[in-house]
Amino acid sequence: MNAEKDFAPLTPTIVRALNDKLYEKRKVAALEIEKLVREFVAQSNTTQIKHVIQILSQEFALSQHPHSRKGGLIGLAACSIALGKDSGLYLKELIEPVLTCFNDADSRLRYYACEALYNIVKVARGSVLPHFNVLFDGLSKLAADPDPNVKSGSELLDRLLKDIVTESNKFDLVSFIPLLRERIYSNNQYARQFIISWILVLESVPDINLLDYLPEILDGLFQILGDNSKEIRKMCEVALGEFLKEIKKNPSSVKFAEMANILVIHCQASDDLIQLTAMCWMREFIQLAGRVMLPYSSGILTAVLPCLSYDDRKKNIKEVANVCNQSLMKLVIPEDDETDEAKQSMSLQTEANSEESLSKPEVPSSGSLDTSSDSNFSNTSVFTVTSSDKVQVTLNLDGIVQVLDYHLHDTSIGMMTRIAVLKWLYHLYIKTPRKMFRHTDSLFPILLRTLSDESDEVILKDLEVLAEIASSPAGQTEGHGPYEGSDMQSSQSELHVPIKPSQLSTSGTKGVECSPSTPTMNSYFYKFMINLLKRFSSERKLLETRGAFIIRQLCLLLNAENIFHSMADILLREEDLKFASTMVHTLNTILLTSSELFQLRNQLKDLKTLESRNLFCCLYRSWCHNPVTTVSLCFLTQNYKHAYDLIQKFGDLEVTVDFLTEVDKLVQLIECPIFTYLRLQLLDVKNNPYLIKALYGLLMLLPQSSAFQLLSHRLQCVPNPELMQTTDSTKIGHGFKKSPAPNIDYVELLQHFEKVQNKHLEVRHQRAGRGEHLDRRVIL
Repeated sequence: MNAEKDFAPLTPTIVRALNDKLYEKRKVAALEIEKLVREFVAQSNTTQIKHVIQILSQEFALSQHPHSRKGGLIGLAACSIALGKDSGLYLKELIEPVLTCFNDADSRLRYYACEALYNIVKVARGSVLPHFNVLFDGLSKLAADPDPNVKSGSELLDRLLKDIVTESNKFDLVSFIPLLRERIYSNNQYARQFIISWILVLESVPDINLLDYLPEILDGLFQILGDNSKEIRKMCEVALGEFLKEIKKNPSSVKFAEMANILVIHCQASDDLIQLTAMCWMREFIQLAGRVMLPYSSGILTAVLPCLSYDDRKKNIKEVANVCNQSLMKLVIPEDDETDEAKQSMSLQTEANSEESLSKPEVPSSGSLDTSSDSNFSNTSVFTVTSSDKVQVTLNLDGIVQVLDYHLHDTSIGMMTRIAVLKWLYHLYIKTPRKMFRHTDSLFPILLRTLSDESDEVILKDLEVLAEIASSPAGQTEGHGPYEGSDMQSSQSELHVPIKPSQLSTSGTKGVECSPSTPTMNSYFYKFMINLLKRFSSERKLLETRGAFIIRQLCLLLNAENIFHSMADILLREEDLKFASTMVHTLNTILLTSSELFQLRNQLKDLKTLESRNLFCCLYRSWCHNPVTTVSLCFLTQNYKHAYDLIQKFGDLEVTVDFLTEVDKLVQLIECPIFTYLRLQLLDVKNNPYLIKALYGLLMLLPQSSAFQLLSHRLQCVPNPELMQTTDSTKIGHGFKKSPAPNIDYVELLQHFEKVQNKHLEVRHQRAGRGEHLDRRVIL
């Protein structure tokens, strides 16, 4: 430093002492400066005061010489002490050179700068608040300083500044938030700790409403929550917990929508603490904000659904995610099915009322919300969305369906997630059927594939969705018939069902071309039946392991008569005769043994109504693919004479091991409770001669086996066997208790049976001619 340079009003003695390497001499110089400045204050000589500060700043604090910088710092602190309350007039000139020294390479100099600023702030108190941002910026750097002394000094200054902010009501939060938003993304642990400590302080000040600016810093808070330091994570948890308490107290002032996507992102975090905390926040947001969260449903589901399949290691996350899922589902209401035009019309009608309702938000007296379970959602809400808000909120159904469809296609997801997806689809078809049917064509294939799932519970939920699609009145709004649409186009992999106008009617005495067409079934019902049989045809293992289970559940969910009617009608035209025979056998077993088909069996027993006779004729024609099932159907419907006529035709058929096995099973079935009425009719030999003849016919077909012995013993119990002989069939027939059902041409049905069996025989011969392996061994 130039010794000849004029530093007036500083004396040469003060200048030399300020440049000295010894701290004690610099301290003496500072005392002289303090005395000098006090005199200028007494004289109100602002010009000289500014001149002294400028000299200390430019010539000393910003000097290239380290000792001069140290002298400048202590001198500026002395000026501040001398100025007292008036220091606020010169704070910019006092603070800026000191903050510059925060970046000095010499740790001792950084410490002195921290000490000088402490003294300046201590004197100025609330006057430093206009300069808070630059002070905070400087302190945030010192918080990560590697020197422990510097860090210790910065902590003292930090506490002083926090005290000033806490006791003041003039803190400029608006100008501070951009700086806070920038610094909150620091990766340094000490800087993060510094940031969190300030957030906690600002939260505790009643006059500072940090909640309004939470969307600006929420993402950064969740990132800090993943810090490696347990202490920092704990501090961040506390800060987030305080914010959540404030949100519960004042939900009407919370910007839920601006924070929704932030939570969605962190609900998918790999860190368990971040994910659990974000999921808890999401739960509160859904329950407090209600339908305000609906536009973000697709993102929420993307985050929540995978969590539902977590194991016990993440039990807490799974439980909270389940509450989120249930609460979000409840937000979807029938009004969401309205068209956008209708919503706009309603919005115009309620515009005047909306302004009044918005000015008076409802705040129930409960004051807080217990979120331990989703059962509280409907009864304990702190923030009530007004009616106009409900109209304005739009359900992003396309996005939701896209997410649900993605999770159904993802084979790696867990069972509980798949069940939740199917529950969502069912709920949407119930609440918003018209809009959902726009997506049905894209969803239909994956719903059918889901029937091959390993879980019975998943299949049950899948069937509920398919049943709702098949029975919803909204399925008819597009105006398509049951055979229209691209899926009905013939291909090698599909069941071939020709389009005939007569298929659309159930009228007619014979029921030849019957297909279900009831008010409860829409255009997708028949399409569902066709594609279900197509899937059974392409996946024989599915038919063997789950076929009966699926059909029985469908009979509970839909009309059993329509299911059997439609499947029989489709199988009548099935080109794969082997599959048709297997499918008929499956359907017949279900019909005869399942408790779900009790009413349908009773309907078929007597054939008293036109509908029951049409159903019998329709089933009979498809049942002809399997001779033994045809006989069992006749036994069920008490068409014993026709059963006897059929058995007479068995002599012309190719008797195989499979054929005899089915006869064996029929004999076993006759001994079951289903055919109790048939066995009791054996007591009335006079009126049931053809029943006895039919049973004897089965007996003659069987080899000497356990089934042969079983049926033989049963027939030995028939009283007065000599009465079986009939000399005049017309006379005996006149005495029958049950006469043949009217309007059924049994001769034509018998001819149809022969025609179908000849077709089966022709196909088997063709296969044998091609050298194909036949799985049915012929009995020689």
